[in-house]
Amino acid sequence: MPDSGGGGCCRCCCSFIFTSGLTALFMWLSLRTTSPACALSKFYIPLDQTKNLTTLQFELRLKNTNKDKGVYYDSINVTVFDSPNRSRLIGSSTITKFYQGHKKKATKNGTIPDISRDEVSRAAIGNGSKAVFWVDLATSVRYKILMFKTKRHKIRVGASVEVNGTISKVYPKDIKLKSNADKIRSYCGKLGVFFANFLVLGLLIF
Repeated sequence: MPDSGGGGCCRCCCSFIFTSGLTALFMWLSLRTTSPACALSKFYIPLDQTKNLTTLQFELRLKNTNKDKGVYYDSINVTVFDSPNRSRLIGSSTITKFYQGHKKKATKNGTIPDISRDEVSRAAIGNGSKAVFWVDLATSVRYKILMFKTKRHKIRVGASVEVNGTISKVYPKDIKLKSNADKIRSYCGKLGVFFANFLVLGLLIF
């Protein structure tokens, strides 16, 4: 008679491994978070004022890309430098903390007052026919998953901003603020999904 006991035990083990693998995959997908998308939509420094001091005006667009997770932002610090080399600080501004729901977008305006027009003009002249500033954004976020909040995750992104003769953003489209850490995190996330799918496929085959 064939030994059915061994086959039954093997099937139970495979079923347990398959169920455990699926559970781990679903838990990983439900707890996995993606960083908010940050973009600069407006950037303007008026230079036609009679006084020596001027005000930088900017507008940020923030998008929560998570389908089922909210985002709690700490205070957002925006810093502007005279060039991508960050050789000279132009000024900084702080946006107060706020909450952003699932798949929601937010527009935040900010100003940096008391900027020396001479500093701005020198930055523009130093770059030749065009002026290129650098904008840094730094904050920390916590993700709301069901009724729980995760630990704080630091976000630091930036981008170069090319401006025209009136010191306003050249391109009408938003400028995405990027970070090398975000690229690495995204790559690791895709790699994790690949190996998880590979594990499930292997269990189905065997």
